[in-house]
Amino acid sequence: MASVSLSNVTKTFGTANIIKGVDLSVGDGELVVFVGPSGCGKSTLLRMISGLEEISGGEIHLGDRRVDHLPASDRDIAMVFQSYALYPHMTVAENIGFPLKMAGKSKREIADKTREIGDVLQLLPLFDRTPKQLSGGQRQRVAIGRALARDPKIILLDEPLSNLDAALRVDMRMELARLHRELGATMIYVTHDQVEAMTMADRIVVLRDGVVEQVGSPLDLYRHPVNQFVAGFIGSPKMNFWSARSDADGRLVLPAGMALSLPGALDPDQAVTVGVRPEHFVLATDDASAVLRGNVLSVEHLGSDTFVQLDCGFGDPGQIDINVRLAGIVPVRIGDGVSLSVAAVENWHLFDADGVRLDISK
Repeated sequence: MASVSLSNVTKTFGTANIIKGVDLSVGDGELVVFVGPSGCGKSTLLRMISGLEEISGGEIHLGDRRVDHLPASDRDIAMVFQSYALYPHMTVAENIGFPLKMAGKSKREIADKTREIGDVLQLLPLFDRTPKQLSGGQRQRVAIGRALARDPKIILLDEPLSNLDAALRVDMRMELARLHRELGATMIYVTHDQVEAMTMADRIVVLRDGVVEQVGSPLDLYRHPVNQFVAGFIGSPKMNFWSARSDADGRLVLPAGMALSLPGALDPDQAVTVGVRPEHFVLATDDASAVLRGNVLSVEHLGSDTFVQLDCGFGDPGQIDINVRLAGIVPVRIGDGVSLSVAAVENWHLFDADGVRLDISK
């Protein structure tokens, strides 16, 4: 396998700047996931790494070799697409072995390599079937197997699970994570699903409008988002936000009337955006400890969790202002008044007028 590095990579279509100077390094054997909203440039960036899309500027290196001037066929990179793109008239074994056949390998080499990949992907019992006789998850494994056949240095995956149903997506996430561990392969994976990113990645790259907003481990992005965009994108349900100000002493004034002193002092009368994740709220033991109060608009009892949506009076009556995730079964009903507190200081996130996270750790 090999590392990947991008230096000031750009992409323009006419006057539209799609990728705006990306610098990124992917280590040998690392699984890096690109996430971001639709249109942020994550698939375009993947296609430029593969050679399916020309870059407009910058450099791409595979290991110590510059490859941005090379065609896709000379980059030793395999790509797995959203669509399986299997040959319908070929068996599973023939689909996996086809790249080796095209490379002029002997029948013995093809058979040995195909069986090795089939064993890793648990496809051996399906070797004589054609794609129409397979489930969606099985077809995706065959597509991955075909990509692995040539022992590529880099494996690129462009939303490979988006065509699968919810239960199968969970199974395939675990399958891909296991495959990465066993092969030690360098993988770059594109998805719009941040849950996939959080559960699979060594590092996550968050993109917005062709710009890298933050790169880090899943927990680093969850705990220390650099700005309000990353804070709202990472985590499910998404982080709650509301506008607030500090008082004359630099204490944060909360909707329930409490003035909260945080380690990183605010300027007097400073406007901020407050962020708290739904899972970091707890029911207040008394009104004196409440940081928020609201009326319950909806409740979802899932057994392991109770999801509550509250109208806290931030906007129009009946508007959902806050989402709360409470552990276990909580006896809350629509119309109840609820008081909330936040257990730990590290669960507060503050952002300035430009959406940049303020340091309150000091």
